[in-house]
Amino acid sequence: MNTRTAEVNRVTSESDISVQLVLDGRGNSDISTGIGFLDHMLIAFALHARIDLSISCKGDLEVDDHHTVEDCGIVLGKAVAQALGNRTGIVRFGTAYAALDEALARAVVDISGRPSANINLGLTREKIGALSCENIPHFFRSVATSAGITLHLDVLKGDNDHHRVEAAFKAFALAMREATARSGYGDVPSTKGKSESVNAEDFASPYSSTELSSESEISGGNTT
Repeated sequence: MNTRTAEVNRVTSESDISVQLVLDGRGNSDISTGIGFLDHMLIAFALHARIDLSISCKGDLEVDDHHTVEDCGIVLGKAVAQALGNRTGIVRFGTAYAALDEALARAVVDISGRPSANINLGLTREKIGALSCENIPHFFRSVATSAGITLHLDVLKGDNDHHRVEAAFKAFALAMREATARSGYGDVPSTKGKSESVNAEDFASPYSSTELSSESEISGGNTT
């Protein structure tokens, strides 16, 4: 059984990020983004997705948190794509609900090779800790775009924005855990019968910043 791991390093004029990921892990994490609430959410994501995840980020937080949040999403998505490889033998689809007290979130994932994200969190606060609420949907879009997945993420109800966001991260984690699970079959779960390799740039965020170093290619595929 192959080990599904990834390591992605990305240096731009706005951030310096390293991500190590073990898809079939135990939920261990070592997260340091410089934004406490984002760290908290990524720790929860790793635990409930049961992936081992290490993220180290030095971003231009003296400007604001936008570049750090976006770029962490981009690199995490690329690491997921790299670990999945040609996407053979996975369940592909995942659906999950997660509750945190009064908040309820739903996530639906299709590891299709077609980046798409529909995010509805219904947040009303400007910030949670040092994390701007407007950047949280952007984080999920960056992950989905770079990973080459379709993601529908909705918070169905909840009065507390902290609870709404945490429920969303946990639902996403559970859906990813289901979608990336090994199916027991050796095929690509697609009527096409195959998954075509693509370059990392095919999954690049349209909002990505100017990079100072090159990145390795990532294998992935478009399935139906």
